[in-house]
Amino acid sequence: MSRRSTTQPPRETLSRQRVLHAAVELADTGGLETLSMRRLGEAVGVEAMSLYNHVANKEDLLDGMVDLVFGEVDLPSPGDDWRPAMRRRAISMREVLSRHRWAIGLMESRSAPGPATLRHHDAVLGCLREAGFSLTLTAHAISVLDSYIYGFALQEKTLPFDTPAETAELAESIMSGFDDGEYPYLTEMATVHVMRPGYAYGDEFEFGLDLILDGLGQAAGAGGGVG
Repeated sequence: MSRRSTTQPPRETLSRQRVLHAAVELADTGGLETLSMRRLGEAVGVEAMSLYNHVANKEDLLDGMVDLVFGEVDLPSPGDDWRPAMRRRAISMREVLSRHRWAIGLMESRSAPGPATLRHHDAVLGCLREAGFSLTLTAHAISVLDSYIYGFALQEKTLPFDTPAETAELAESIMSGFDDGEYPYLTEMATVHVMRPGYAYGDEFEFGLDLILDGLGQAAGAGGGVG
């Protein structure tokens, strides 16, 4: 009778990328407040001290995690028309932030940006500059677009509802405290707009985004794209 092998499969080699991906998964599940070096070590099967062979400290870990998130965003390619490229990038950024809600507020806060972060910003700047936007208008465009994207993502993160049913339930609960005619415009918004079947707050994103892109196009056409 042959002896059954007791050889264990080789353990996956620990690397910086493996550590970062595990950290992102932990943060996605429980938020940054649940991320510790001890828990991260458990997730990858090592003692916490071994992690410091791959990340210098907690700030370096956060830098790497943010860089992974930036790497998930769809970027413009050379020669892309600026408007659809900026629209696609904005929608992609919001989708990425919906998967990694802990990253909202960190995306532009890092003082040691990684390669994916730098590629991201350079590609966005390059798309606008190659489209003829002036340096000043490019700066304005990036500021207004990112403020809108991050602001919308933060608002989505903090809303007390996720589904249309939860939205309607909350609206009904709030309105139950109103006297008839007390807040007519809030009541109209809730009953006619928010509580309609299939309403989702996230659908508002593209309306605002298109207003911004239309305004940037007008600014560029009015001479703001020169220089």
